[in-house]
Amino acid sequence: MPHPAIEAVTERIRQRSARSRGEYLALIDHEADKGLRRGRLSCGNLAHGFAAALEDKPAIRAGIAPNIGIVTAYNDMLSAHQPYGRYPEQIKLFAREAGGTAQVAGGVPAMCDGVTQGQSGMELSLLSRDTIALATSVALSHAMFEGAALLGICDKIVPGLLIAALRFGHLPSLFIPGGPMPSGLPNKEKAAVRQRYADGKADVAELLDAEAASYHSPGTCTFYGTANSNQMFLEMMGLQLPGSSFVNPGTPERNAFTRAAVHQLVANTGDPAKALGRILDERSIVNAIVGLLATGGSTNHAIHLPAIARAAGILIDWQDFDDLSRVVPLLAHVYPGGSADVNAFHTAGGMGFIIAELLGAGLAHADIATIAGPFSDWAAPGPSRDPSVLAPVSAPFLAEGGLRLLTGNLGRAIIKTSAIPADRWVITAPAFVVDDQDAVLKAFKDGLLDRDVIVVVRFQGPRANGMPELHKLTPTLGLLQDRGHRVALVTDGRMSGASGKVPAAIHCVPEAHAEGPLSRLVDGDILHLDAHAGTLTTDADLASRRPATPPDQAMGLGRELFRLMRANSPDAEAGACSILE
Repeated sequence: MPHPAIEAVTERIRQRSARSRGEYLALIDHEADKGLRRGRLSCGNLAHGFAAALEDKPAIRAGIAPNIGIVTAYNDMLSAHQPYGRYPEQIKLFAREAGGTAQVAGGVPAMCDGVTQGQSGMELSLLSRDTIALATSVALSHAMFEGAALLGICDKIVPGLLIAALRFGHLPSLFIPGGPMPSGLPNKEKAAVRQRYADGKADVAELLDAEAASYHSPGTCTFYGTANSNQMFLEMMGLQLPGSSFVNPGTPERNAFTRAAVHQLVANTGDPAKALGRILDERSIVNAIVGLLATGGSTNHAIHLPAIARAAGILIDWQDFDDLSRVVPLLAHVYPGGSADVNAFHTAGGMGFIIAELLGAGLAHADIATIAGPFSDWAAPGPSRDPSVLAPVSAPFLAEGGLRLLTGNLGRAIIKTSAIPADRWVITAPAFVVDDQDAVLKAFKDGLLDRDVIVVVRFQGPRANGMPELHKLTPTLGLLQDRGHRVALVTDGRMSGASGKVPAAIHCVPEAHAEGPLSRLVDGDILHLDAHAGTLTTDADLASRRPATPPDQAMGLGRELFRLMRANSPDAEAGACSILE
């Protein structure tokens, strides 16, 4: 039986979502019954659709085999997605083996947050999720397909693909991963070089050598950030084959998982119960949140999961995350929460161990629908093969999960506690208020931050500039913390999934651009961050002040093309997804 808190949160979500979920299910039922499909296309439509299908043309023309639409996020600049280059050829072969056919329905952009981190292009990062969802919708709108194979791994790509696939929820869909690159320079060693560079004790050559030794080959980055958290939650929701997430690219095992996924998808096309919109429900979303908490996953999913849920008519908020975090223990010790990487996580037992422990303790729903068999069969019971990386529920790394909700007169925010030292959960210090992350780096170089300080970086929310990640600040703030100062960050922006060492109250709502509390702070205001109590407050009389004027919106790198998305974005707690408004 599920833990009472798991049941309570699930039921609260179900009641909150009753109307919107009902409307969603009515939509996908209508699309399944009366919507456009291949058999209802005109002869001209159909001929265009199979004109270039080569050896698959007779089967597609005759309608005698299920046709799989491949939506690919391939590019060979993004290391995680480079392996996808030849996947369409493989998928077509595997589909024929299973009695089906496959076509590339379309491609979607795939931004590498590692390339854009700390640069102006990062302002398009979160907006790219919605762009990916739109592009996926265009790809599937041809109605040539009885199922969808979704090729995506990284930060915004999986959420974007899933948001759109849910709007085609009458179709069976699944994700096919590419896997992480082999382990290179340990993440903690790389972070140490970054911090020494910030302190002027390492030069550019040493820094580049360290970065290149860490990010060194095709595959996902090996730290447990947003990309690898995506893989976790896809398994927790039953949407990616069990055990497939963290197998390295270019191996026989990786190829076997791809083949099995395609065979499964072809088989699922004949089963209405395997429609994506039926598989993913309130229990699936709760499982995803639980997995995030149990593994110390990326804070970005406090934005992505609400957006994904909304696409399926399910309404969640940060109180749901917080309530679950109080009962879900931390079972994984993976960088940035520990020294191990995702390859060590997989070797220690990986997702099979996590699922087994959570199900055994009643901390996840065992009765969710999946793409392949009962969810209970996805568990791999047994001891951890490395107790320094994976721990059982009976002896967790922390008794509670890795995320907390903060509330107070500075609004609502999220803090990732799984990687914060115990003596840093409570910070009281004067504010240093800026509107731009580069101003923080300049102030550090000028010696203005060598003290106890809570750095406030505002006007970084979805309506202001697209809500970029501020991971560039981590080495500098970490250096101040290592010098013994009481340091924290407060922002309406995001932090990378790789961040965690420094206390950071992020995703603050209402954002400063909407005249939220951060817009009324000034230098020297005393701020209080208390992760134990779940509070974020100031002693200042904010009501007596006028909000600061937002900076002008930037031009260049195409940012001006996304004005409509920014202007129509809901806040971070609602998922910051303008296309769902």
